[in-house]
Amino acid sequence: MMHADLIDQDDLLGQLRALGFEMPAGASAEQACECAVRGLSAERARALRGLVEQLYTGSATILPAVRQAIDKQLLPALANHKSLHG
Repeated sequence: MMHADLIDQDDLLGQLRALGFEMPAGASAEQACECAVRGLSAERARALRGLVEQLYTGSATILPAVRQAIDKQLLPALANHKSLHG
């Protein structure tokens, strides 16, 4: 039997919480990403950038809702933070 590694909403929330981001219980992937980018500091931006790189270069499949939330919320916020703060 073949098992696929999947990154779902719960995985994303768990990984964001492990990095120290606070978010409400039961948050959607979109809500979790919104919470993560609020008040983005240089340290938090580095942590988020590392997480996104890990998710996108890893072998696990990112479910569409999670990928969409990352693409819509995290990537633009990280790009904006980098352009403003170098």
